[in-house]
Amino acid sequence: MSNTTKINLETFANGALAEKTNIELQKVMDNIYDPNTDATKVRKVTITLTLKADDNREVIATNVDTKCQLAPAKGVATTMLLGTDSSGKVVGRELASGSPGQAYFGDDGQIRNDEGILLENEVPVVEDNVVKKVKFQ
Repeated sequence: MSNTTKINLETFANGALAEKTNIELQKVMDNIYDPNTDATKVRKVTITLTLKADDNREVIATNVDTKCQLAPAKGVATTMLLGTDSSGKVVGRELASGSPGQAYFGDDGQIRNDEGILLENEVPVVEDNVVKKVKFQ
């Protein structure tokens, strides 16, 4: 049938369809290449052509739109401590050491508390539910 509608996707809308599609494809390629995303997750590029004819059915206003659906960044696990400050306000802090209340040597060789804060040669010690600081010589 010779009356079949055919459009050239490369030149449609002055090349906008191809250009917009290539932009979204590049976003997908960047997302796949990102080591912080799951390589096997499905990504999508959606091309939407919206067509609205006039009352005489002679002219069609056409809109070209593209979008992509990317894989989200992988989650990162950590452990937090929950407690209250001296005023009774609930506070949360990230646990940097292996367990609550445990000091450790940081990557720089300095002694740090369980939150990763430099102790400056002092380590808290709990005796009879009272925190005391012990200074290293």
